[in-house]
Amino acid sequence: MILGQIFSEKTVIVNLESTEKDELFEEMAVKLQSLYPELDRAKIVADLTEREEKMTTGIMHSVAIPHAVVSGVKGTIGAIGITQNGIDYDSLDKAPVYVVFMLLAGDGETESHIQVLKQLATVLQIPNFVKDLLECRTASQVYNFICKSEEYICEGSSKA
Repeated sequence: MILGQIFSEKTVIVNLESTEKDELFEEMAVKLQSLYPELDRAKIVADLTEREEKMTTGIMHSVAIPHAVVSGVKGTIGAIGITQNGIDYDSLDKAPVYVVFMLLAGDGETESHIQVLKQLATVLQIPNFVKDLLECRTASQVYNFICKSEEYICEGSSKA
């Protein structure tokens, strides 16, 4: 299980306060720093912003996956943010974002970072995934839903 190891109940925000992308990066960086106090919050935000300037990570209707390589991170870590109000994210489809999967990878972790992005993309293809995720009301529900969704795709691929 990849996503179940990258995300944690402790890094889930079910009621994001942010309404814009720059606020979002700050809010989620604070959440990650609460679990990983050795991380530099300002560096996280700067690295995410720099990556975002190359191309938006608002990839599909309602979903964004901001990600960056950040020195000081060990392995790949992540946070999940959910809002019912939508965030102005400058997405490819220009629609607001409601679900955010933030990923940070350490130097030299490119391959594992790509594996996480691939697994996340696969989970996002499950019918009604985003709709069902938006119905989760607690961090525990979000985390358990992610884990069950990942198990579902793993079971499907082993039957093929």
